[in-house]
Amino acid sequence: MSTETEVLDKPIEKSEPSEAPLSKRRKKIVTDPLNDDNPITVQVLGICSALAVTTQLSPTLIMAISVVFVIVFSNLIISLLRDLIPNRVRIIVQLAVIATLVTLVDQVLKAYFFDAWKSLTVFIGLIITNCIVMGRLEAFALANKPYDSILDGLGSGLGYAWIILAVAFFRELLGSASVFGFKVFEAVGIENFPTNGIMVSPVGAFIILGLIIWVQRTKTGYVER
Repeated sequence: MSTETEVLDKPIEKSEPSEAPLSKRRKKIVTDPLNDDNPITVQVLGICSALAVTTQLSPTLIMAISVVFVIVFSNLIISLLRDLIPNRVRIIVQLAVIATLVTLVDQVLKAYFFDAWKSLTVFIGLIITNCIVMGRLEAFALANKPYDSILDGLGSGLGYAWIILAVAFFRELLGSASVFGFKVFEAVGIENFPTNGIMVSPVGAFIILGLIIWVQRTKTGYVER
């Protein structure tokens, strides 16, 4: 009887409420890389592919999807393994995970999107050395839970994707007078639209990317320190 009384008299411990899947903090993880902490325009990472693959929208879209896939799943895998990875070999493990995912992407493109694979094969391989991917593993996935790491990878991947797609849109439109290969100006009755040859060169990518950075930093008030 006394034992029952002691049990009943104990205060009931309240478990902490679990965080909502899309709480304010988690939304911020996804939305910050889209603008305020964009990996290309603010962190100045992934510039090479932003200049090299953005001549046409179609290959740029495939590159963007590939990078999003690699960042999200490498973040997830490293977060799941973070307690098992010895600190002294963490970079090697991260590179192995990224290389495996990139190889998977490369083989899928080769099997199902051969034309795109032929134009992107070199750049797909270079995802392994993309500073955005490795940076998110080091800065976030190694110290956070899998779900948050997925959100971080998604935000960083989408932040990268919209920038290179914006660059590709203007380069293809002004350099080839088309969007996804569709002749826009001919469709609206402008048959001899004066295309700009500089837009199909890396110089055009530098110009457009510089303008995007200027507009974005003017809007956010970001100052390089």
